Amino acid sequence: MDANTTCDVCEVRMHEARIRETTLDGQRAIVTGANSGIGEGIAKGLAEAGAAVVVNYVRGDDQAQRVVDEIRSAGGRALPFQADVSNEEEVQAMFRRAIDEFGTVDILVNNAGLQVDAPFHDMTLAQWRKVIDVNLTGQFLCAREAIREFLRRGVVAELSCSAGKIICVSSVHDVIPWAGHANYAASKGGVSMLMKTLAQEYAMRKIRINAISPGAIKTPINTSAWTTKDAEAALLKLIPYYRVGETRDIARAAVWLASDHSDYVTGATLYVDGGMTLYPEFREGG
Repeated sequence: MDANTTCDVCEVRMHEARIRETTLDGQRAIVTGANSGIGEGIAKGLAEAGAAVVVNYVRGDDQAQRVVDEIRSAGGRALPFQADVSNEEEVQAMFRRAIDEFGTVDILVNNAGLQVDAPFHDMTLAQWRKVIDVNLTGQFLCAREAIREFLRRGVVAELSCSAGKIICVSSVHDVIPWAGHANYAASKGGVSMLMKTLAQEYAMRKIRINAISPGAIKTPINTSAWTTKDAEAALLKLIPYYRVGETRDIARAAVWLASDHSDYVTGATLYVDGGMTLYPEFREGG
């Protein structure tokens, strides 16, 4: 089946199919950094939409197993896999395990990331490298393995119009500078351009690559920013929609980007931020 025939089959299938909640039946996903926070929310969201999910983590065996157990108890398929995304051999082992268990990989969500904050003049080379290695090089290593598998397998029209989908989880700080977090902001700016370049390079091969840039989301690692009334009030000054995001907000966006409902979307960044990137300080005039 040539590319044009595949496109025609997908178009017919999309037009005939009714809109339904489950959009990822039969597909297989890897979600990095999925044992808590945004990654956990995305893994559960993809599983609810019908995908089998590899729950990647670097530490926290019990947390990863809890996420897997919750997916399984809801009728989904999942397995945990420990791998440091900045380690090439561990990333390759994770993809081999996913392919051995599920047959292939259709969706990669590059979510794993961390912060190691310091004023720039005090930032060590080790602090800089750690964040770049995980947040940016980790996305490179995982995306490379995913694209290799997508190219090997090609389009399976019964499952998706695309040969594969990659979602790069970035941050509003891919466009908003963040003093005291130079390594983090630089890594997220790099993720943005990596995503766009890969999307440009592989669109002709029916591989769709997009990004989600979350704003303030309630996760275990940032509880100090929203658990008290005063802290939340200060945070809400930066959010025009006037609520702090939940992990389900990001999960819903990820499911849409992974599904054929977004089949004409590639190289795009979806800011799920309640308007944080709208420069709310200018609401009263500049």
